[in-house]
Amino acid sequence: MHKTVLRMKKIKQIPFKAVLLNMINRISRNPSKKQMAIGQVLKNKEIISEQQLEQALKTQEERLLDNGEVVPLGMVIVDLGYATEETVVSAINEHYRLSVSSLSDNIRDLVWKVRGSFVERLPRPSTPIWVQLSVTIMLVIVLTAVTMDFFILNRQKEQLYNRTLKIGLVSLNYFDNNAKIPLLKDNLLQLNGLLKNAAHVEGIVYAFITGNHNKIKAHTDLNMIGEEAPEFKKIENVRRKGDDRYFTHKMPNGRRVLNICRPIMFQDVKLGVVHVGVSIDFIQELIDKERMTLFFTTLVIVVFGIVLSLLMGFRYSLPIKKLVMATHEISRGNYRHKVNLNRKDELGNLSRAFNRMGDELWRKSMMEESFGKYVGSDVLELIMTDPQRAWLKGDRNEATILFADIRGFTAFSDERQPEQVIDMLNEFFEIVSRVMISFGGYVDKFMGDAVMGVFGVPVFRKNHVERGLRAALEIQSELQKVGKDGNTLLSSVGIGIDTGVIVSGNIGSQDKMEYTVIGGNVNAASRFCDMAAAGEIIIGRNVYAKLRNLVTVEAQPARVIKGFSDPVETYKVLGLVSEQAEKSSSGFTELEN
Repeated sequence: MHKTVLRMKKIKQIPFKAVLLNMINRISRNPSKKQMAIGQVLKNKEIISEQQLEQALKTQEERLLDNGEVVPLGMVIVDLGYATEETVVSAINEHYRLSVSSLSDNIRDLVWKVRGSFVERLPRPSTPIWVQLSVTIMLVIVLTAVTMDFFILNRQKEQLYNRTLKIGLVSLNYFDNNAKIPLLKDNLLQLNGLLKNAAHVEGIVYAFITGNHNKIKAHTDLNMIGEEAPEFKKIENVRRKGDDRYFTHKMPNGRRVLNICRPIMFQDVKLGVVHVGVSIDFIQELIDKERMTLFFTTLVIVVFGIVLSLLMGFRYSLPIKKLVMATHEISRGNYRHKVNLNRKDELGNLSRAFNRMGDELWRKSMMEESFGKYVGSDVLELIMTDPQRAWLKGDRNEATILFADIRGFTAFSDERQPEQVIDMLNEFFEIVSRVMISFGGYVDKFMGDAVMGVFGVPVFRKNHVERGLRAALEIQSELQKVGKDGNTLLSSVGIGIDTGVIVSGNIGSQDKMEYTVIGGNVNAASRFCDMAAAGEIIIGRNVYAKLRNLVTVEAQPARVIKGFSDPVETYKVLGLVSEQAEKSSSGFTELEN
């Protein structure tokens, strides 16, 4: 029960990013998918089997749950001895078309960049701002014109109709009031005289009076007198208001006329009916004319709006285009790219904020790059991934410590110019650092003419002892080769190595911190380095116990060294065992990561 609770606590302490990385490593094992996990790539290339992939994933998950440690799947596969680092790196480079040199590289981000650049090259459907503005303005104007046409013109049409009706009613009232007596006396001459002037009134097409037998007694057209009242055709909009009846009809010549009629009454006796016809064609003509005027006005406004939208669109789209280009530059790491917009609006504020962001990103990248030179890429990556992680505050781990120191450096530097000494010393540091990193080590610090390296922390390496020893042999070999070219310092380096449990973490003050390791084995490695003569490698009993089948040594007399009460056994490394023995020992040819 206690173990279960402890395991649950560890799970809760795992950073979210660690869980996310573990999930990413286990995404889809379907070979047909383009975005293929690294484990699936290795399985498809028959570098590992399905069972080995399952075991690697299980081991990766166990490390995550037990230690909160995020180990890339490729490193786990190498660590289990299923493949060499060189083979895994080669398969990754071939499949993803990368140029990765080590599994320590951020392969996941490199793969994402390759896919991202491919996606960025895909055409994206987009509508320019000027087009959007043009369409919007055009729609607004057209909608306004249609609204005016529907409401205003129709209202105006109705008003003109009512006005025409009013004119007809005025004439109708006049005829009704003055036709009663002549109609009663059947005075046709007086009746026609009454209608004579109606023909000259603007808008009146006809006027006539009929008797009770529907015979025309008076008409503006004298030829119609005595005829039957005409039969109206194509009657529309029939309305009544009191005794008045009015409707529209179409005459044989095609004219549309508003006919208003009223019975002529005398003492409640119907004498006849008076009709007045008023033309309403002018109403439609006027409306059509107004509609054409509105159409051309709308067209002019639409053209003007499109031109205005083009100007406004380019005014806003060009700055946005510059900002998009700047975003691509920033994404490629060009933090010094500037957006030059001399504007006093929101886009101007955005460009200035964008430039400030670029400056901050540039400063941050410079700090990371510079900081990485002090703490090493492995430590920098862990810090950036999780700055609050517990290992920075102190953690106990098993690691291998290597010290390399130049013999006779003081006398050498006294005889030469400072510039020459610095150049030769930097060459020494360059070689040692490069070799340590290539074997998965971490350069902890430079101390005058000495270098301290660590294998096994902060990035776990199962075979860190073997890595440390091979790094030491490679360092001496490289120094001997380069030392023949004139830098005598490189031929006078002694190396000491020890392994064991150490404490790693941040040490220092709030103003300056340093990630380092401390412990008895660190002190022992430093003392072994002091014992080593030029070109020698001295190891302790712990190192020899782990690599006795790999290395040939010469036992040194036990010595009492500072910080240790009992004599300490040391061994001088003579070299590696034979090729056959090496292959059958720790299996370093399949480098475990």
